[in-house]
Amino acid sequence: MKAFGTEAAKAPLKGLTINRRHTTSHDVEIDILYCGVCHSDLHTARNEWHGTIYPCVPGHEIVGRIVRVGDHVSKFKVGDVAAVGCLVDSCRECQYCQEDLEQYCEKGNIQTYNSPDKYLGTQTYGGYSESIVVDESFVLRVPENLDLAATAPLLCAGITTYSPLKHWNVGPGKKVGVVGLGGLGHMGVKIAKAMGAEVIVFTTSASKVEDAKRLGADDVVLSKDEAQMAKYAGKLHFVLDAVSAQHDINAYLNLLRVDGSLALVGAPELPLPVAAFSLIPFRRSFAGSMIGGIAETQEMLDFCGKHNIVSDIEMINIGQINEAYERLLKGDVKYRFVIDMASLKK
Repeated sequence: MKAFGTEAAKAPLKGLTINRRHTTSHDVEIDILYCGVCHSDLHTARNEWHGTIYPCVPGHEIVGRIVRVGDHVSKFKVGDVAAVGCLVDSCRECQYCQEDLEQYCEKGNIQTYNSPDKYLGTQTYGGYSESIVVDESFVLRVPENLDLAATAPLLCAGITTYSPLKHWNVGPGKKVGVVGLGGLGHMGVKIAKAMGAEVIVFTTSASKVEDAKRLGADDVVLSKDEAQMAKYAGKLHFVLDAVSAQHDINAYLNLLRVDGSLALVGAPELPLPVAAFSLIPFRRSFAGSMIGGIAETQEMLDFCGKHNIVSDIEMINIGQINEAYERLLKGDVKYRFVIDMASLKK
């Protein structure tokens, strides 16, 4: 079938032909309608995290319609709208899989692209393609009231921010900082606000102040302004750090109150130096978080359906993907690209 991907780290993405397995007894085949563009797609396509297997077909923010189901499929039927996120399988037997934490599978989860494909003996191929075949246990339902294209980024950006906000009990009475107003950060603002928290956005860009408030922020701090930063020193219960560039992590750890936590969901290329006295005097915690399990991802989608939350998107066609990657590097998108996959079929 048709797909779009790359055959080398420095090569542009182009049209490719890939193979998909036939539906087995517990599989569904999904005709892909929309696929979000995640920064992870770019990192993997260009082998910036190392270990990319080529040809690489990215895409793990998938929304589509089911066109075929296996004989033993019980959760879905032909015609259903369905979604696929970052995971398409796991061992299903280890402690973490049994606890619905497939993202931390002890034997290694199978990601939607660039993971071993146990059926075809190749690598998995992602959502920049006509369709995808996935075990029903890793397929998700989309709330009927949500715009399908704007729902696609929830499958990564949504769950990446929802999971730590839920884990650290964000809600009424909590002051929450969101660092960085990009694809992840703008979802963090929307979700934290819907959870009932007071939300403060920290950004280096004055041009994003009004947009942060539009998205629901109660206050916006220009992080280069020491006086503005001092206002929240030792005041926040939780900080969600969504910045993937190098930055001073201690400046944000120092915003936490006693027993406060900072969770990093951005992925800077180089280590971030942490000063001991940014943590010790206030019993602060510095943590990380990675997407969510299938049950929690469904919970996130249902939460977003209840609160009418979707991503702010810019729709593109598949032929614009290389340009979109360059714009993504410059932060020139508000706030997530989504590919209209009908353009691939044309």
